[in-house]
Amino acid sequence: MLLTMFLLGLLYAVLIGVLIAAGAGAITIALIAAVLFGVQLFTSDKIALFSLGAREVSPQEAPELHAIIDRLCVQANLPKPRVAIAETAMPNAFAVGRSPKSATVCCTTGILALLSPGELEAVLGHELTHVQNRDVVVMTIASFFASIAAFITQVGFWFGGAFDNRDQNSGPAFIVVILVSAVVYVFSWLLLQALSRYREFAADRGSAILTGRPSALISALLKIDGSMQHVPKQDLRAASSELAAFYIFPPKTKETLTGLFSTHPPLEKRIAALQRLEAQLQGTA
Repeated sequence: MLLTMFLLGLLYAVLIGVLIAAGAGAITIALIAAVLFGVQLFTSDKIALFSLGAREVSPQEAPELHAIIDRLCVQANLPKPRVAIAETAMPNAFAVGRSPKSATVCCTTGILALLSPGELEAVLGHELTHVQNRDVVVMTIASFFASIAAFITQVGFWFGGAFDNRDQNSGPAFIVVILVSAVVYVFSWLLLQALSRYREFAADRGSAILTGRPSALISALLKIDGSMQHVPKQDLRAASSELAAFYIFPPKTKETLTGLFSTHPPLEKRIAALQRLEAQLQGTA
């Protein structure tokens, strides 16, 4: 994860240098993108929950779900997040929020009906590890300049003469900014996908250590994988959005592209990593 973020930093350093060299026009567009990004940072959790139709539930409405989260938060020394449920047949769960104090953990009705209490505990341990690692804000900050690069590329194609260098070289400078922004966006997107896969491995490991039962998470992942095949396609399409990277399991059941484009590691690799960890935990018991 550190290597991936270092490479992202190098890409973004190149982008900053090009923007400064391009003049005031490019910097102005970058500042606009930064403002839009700030709005996204502070509203993305609410948008994510709204997009899935999730609603916050009280301990009276979901006593078992709250009880599991209460227990895990005590073990992990975390403040209790808000708890939400989304009415959808797709078995999944995710966590959103800029910090542990502002986090929300959401489960779908599909996953609540599918898993046993032990398996659900493992899934919630995975999501609380995301909260503990501040994964949401890490991914958001890591994608900051990627968003700027994408915005500049779009604006450049929409308004070809937007960059004002006040000299005869504005044309070539404009082309360079667009090309560099496009390249930065493509490579940073690939690196962000890799970062997303690494964070899933880290959350799997955190759940296994927190619950002491890697086998429960393995069982949960296998059940989710098997049930995902039977989820109505309209539900999967509705879930296949920017939120997909934050689910414990990708909504798409079949990988049509190389692993470079995936937000989650292959199920086989996740299970193998958990099995190795279980062997280690049993060896130290």
